[in-house]
Formats: sequence, C-alpha cells, structure tokens
Amino acid sequence: MQANKENPNELLELLLEKCDRQYQEIQLLKGKLEDRRDVDALKSSYEQTLSLKDEKILDLEKQVAYLKRRIWGKSSERFINENPQQRRIDFEGIDLLPEEKEQAEAAKSEIEAFRERRVKEHAKRKPVRKPLPEDLPCVEEHLYPEEISDNMDAWTELEPEITEVLEYEPGKCCVRKIIRHKYVLKNKQSLEPAKESSPIVTALLPTKYQPIARSYAGATLLAELMINKYVNHLPFYRQIQMMKQMGINLPPPTVNDWFKDTADLLRPLYYRLKELVLATDYIQVDETTVPVINNEKHKTVNGYMWVVRSVMDKQLFFHYDHGSRAQRVALSLLKDFRGALQTDGYSVYQMYEYKNGVLPLGCWAHSRRKFNESLKSDKSRAEYALQQIGLLYEVEREADDKNLSYEERAKLRESHAYPIMVAFEKWLVNEYGKVLPKSPIGKAIKYCYDIYHRLSRYHLDGRYHIDNNLCENSLRGLALGRKNYLFCGNHDAADDAAVIYSLLGCCKAADVNFRDWMVYVLSHIHDYDQDYTLDLAVLLPSNWIQRNS
Repeated sequence: MQANKENPNELLELLLEKCDRQYQEIQLLKGKLEDRRDVDALKSSYEQTLSLKDEKILDLEKQVAYLKRRIWGKSSERFINENPQQRRIDFEGIDLLPEEKEQAEAAKSEIEAFRERRVKEHAKRKPVRKPLPEDLPCVEEHLYPEEISDNMDAWTELEPEITEVLEYEPGKCCVRKIIRHKYVLKNKQSLEPAKESSPIVTALLPTKYQPIARSYAGATLLAELMINKYVNHLPFYRQIQMMKQMGINLPPPTVNDWFKDTADLLRPLYYRLKELVLATDYIQVDETTVPVINNEKHKTVNGYMWVVRSVMDKQLFFHYDHGSRAQRVALSLLKDFRGALQTDGYSVYQMYEYKNGVLPLGCWAHSRRKFNESLKSDKSRAEYALQQIGLLYEVEREADDKNLSYEERAKLRESHAYPIMVAFEKWLVNEYGKVLPKSPIGKAIKYCYDIYHRLSRYHLDGRYHIDNNLCENSLRGLALGRKNYLFCGNHDAADDAAVIYSLLGCCKAADVNFRDWMVYVLSHIHDYDQDYTLDLAVLLPSNWIQRNS
C-alpha cells in the first residue's frame, strides 16, 4: 500500500476490487445460508411425514393382520362370526363399530339386570340342612328335666324337642370261613372206563370269594384299601398302622402286590372305558404333574398324568405314558378322535387346528387366571378384562338358572355373549400395542388373543362349555393324593394309579358310591374271563347304577 501512495487512483481501484470480492463472498454465504434453512425445513417436514407414515403403516399392518385372520384363516367356522352364519368385515379399521358398540352395551345391560335379580334372589335364600338318611341305625336316649322328678303328676308333657347327632364307629374286620366239602366215592370199580373222573370230588370255590388268585384278601378288603388311598388319600403305610390297631398285621410288600394285582384285574375295564370316551364327539383334555421316583437319578421327578373327559357321557380316564407331556403322547392318545376338543392354551394342542374332523375349543377360566395374575402390574386393564369375562360367565349362570335347553342356550349366547366377545376381541388388538410384551398384562393379552378363535367357538353349540373346569375338577383327587402319599414308586405304579383314578373318577361323575361299586366289580369281574360275548362296559359306574337302581 505504501508503494502505491504516489498513485491514488490505483489505490482506489484496489480498495474497490477488495470490496467487490468481499461483497461476492457475503452474497455467496447468504445463498448457502438460505439453502441450509431450506434443507432444515425440508428435513423437518420429511421427518414429520415419515412419522405420520410410520403410524399409518403400523395401523395398516394391524388391520391387515386382523383381516387376514378373518378372511384367510384355517376355516371360517373356527372364528367368531357376527352371527353364526356371516360377519361383515370392518375395512375402516379395528375400532368398534357403532352398531357393535350398541349391541355390546345392550347385552351388558341385560346381563347386569339379570345379575342384580340373581343377587337379590340369592340373598333371600336360607340354607336348609338336609335330613340324615332314614336307613341309618338309630339309638334313642331320653333326657328329662330335673324339676319334674319330685312330682311328675303335676306336669303335662308337650311335644318334645328333638336333636339329631351323627355318630361314627370304627370299621370292623371279620373272617369269612368257606368250608368246601369233599367226598370220595366208596366203590371205585363203579367208575365208567370211558370217563376220566376222579373218585374224589370237592366243591368249587366261586371266584367272587377270591378276586386275586391264592390271596386271602376279599373284595371288601381290597376295595377299602383302594378307596382309602385314592379317595381318602391315605398312604398304604398309614392304613397298615390302622390295621395293626385292630390286631391285623399286613406285610407292606403284600399290600403293594395287592394294589398291582387289583389294577391288573381292572385294566381290561379301563381299556374299554378309554374306547368309549374317545368314541364321543365332545371331550375335554388336561394334564397335571405326579411325582415319580427315578431309580437312576435316585430322586423324584415330575411326570405328567393326562385326563380325558367325555362331557356328555360323564365318563373320564387318566393316561400315563412314562410321565411324558410331549406332542407324541397327544398324537397317540387322540389319533382316532373326531369332534370338539376343549383344552387350555398349551402349544401341543395347536396342531389340531389343522386336523380334519376336530374342532378345538378354548378355556375362558385359564384366560381369566392370566388377567387375575396381572392385577398388581396393570390394575385398570386387568380389571376391565376380568369384568368382560365375568359378563360371559353371567350369561352361563342365567342359562343355568333358567334351565335352558342346548338350543336355547346357544340363542342366549348369540344375543348376549357374542356382542361382548366382539368388543373384547377388538380391545385386545388395540391394547396389545400399548403394553410391554413381557409384562404380566402383555402376556395375558397375548395368551388370550392367540387362542381367541378357540375361546369364542363355545357359542356355536349349546352343549359346549365356556371352560374345561369339569376336566380340571377331575384332577383334584390326584392333587390331594400327591400331597399325602408324596410320590409313585415307579412308572408302572403311576400307570396302575391311572387305572384306579379313572374308574373312581367315573364313580364320582356318575354319583355312584365308590365302595359299593368297587366291591361289586371285584366280585364279578372274573365272570367276563371266558365269555367274550359279554361287554365289560356294563360294569362301568354310569351303566352299573342304571342296572342296580
């Protein structure tokens, strides 16, 4: 700059040139800044658009999954319908339609009205003590007031007050002495040569007196031992101690042999029972654990006992397959079954969705149990679910109170239970995306929704139950038993227990006296050994009580 002081014009030109460059740079920077602002605005708008589209995609995915399940499912009758014939598809989404909401509210109002009437009627009822059986032995004791002892003539007797007290006397054992007379022929030469006959004849021993060959245990004793263990849940060693108090010593190995021989004696009847149960068109299946001693591991392991119950015939059987709960057991057990199969949500039963001739049904009691377990973690959602399930059960109570036929019950379910199930299903779909999948409420919702097609099918037929509690009730005896005798000695013992539990379970279902039935069967089971024209089914409790009533 100093060198150019002699030429001011040149200096001015340099300054103007520098200013022009700075101006150009400033304009360039302003342009870049404006471009950046446009990019940020575009980015923000783009991100907002993406967020909206993600929400829309998620909503559409839920709708597509919902509609696929409705349209492309395994079979149209396996899903809940708007009516038993057809359901209108909701292409607007999975929100409850106005008419569906109206139907659900109307059904809820009718159900709650019935509940209020039932509660009021129940409050008016007073418990009535049932009279004691008239055929019981009666001993009378007369008590008189002390005041009348000095001068009875001064008193007039009124109608006395009577109090009945049920007393119990321990059982007694006795010895049945069977004298089989024997004769010998006086003149042996009188025998005909063609006949192979002995000169000595003895009266035959009827098999009813000796159910187990070469055993001194009678039918009544065997029945008492079996019933005490599998009905009264007393282990054999306690029964042996009780017998000692009566002066009778029974060796434990002998008692164990009696148990096995009795089970073998009843096993043909057990096999016949299985055939009849699996030949029906509506069964319930469940399974439970039973501790079994594993000699190789030297400890008890949990084996599984299966129970299959024919709902309409009031017959059931237990099944034990080396303690397995695997899919192969169900496949082998139910391979020939055709009809309605009601179970819980155990994944093994899912395969029957694809088997022709089988209609899987769900159990609302198990779903209700899941939501009940989630009350502490999500009270509002769990209470809503329990309330809706409670309404479904209220419909069943109304049908029971009115003693409706199967057809009438199905119609009541269609008008009252169906709208509740439609609304509840859509609630499950909407709420599942709002909860943590691994949370208790998330697991409850997923469990219920995954098998909802099975849960909702009970409304298709008035014969179908809302749950499989009948089958679960059959397991109570086994659950009480394992708390007392703790375990089965081995797999064979568990299999024998399945035989006894099955037949005693049938007695309970048919309201048959365990002891009377057991004594009769053990006394007459050998009648079927040689004559194969006789049907063992006659001895089953439901048939036996009809013959002896």
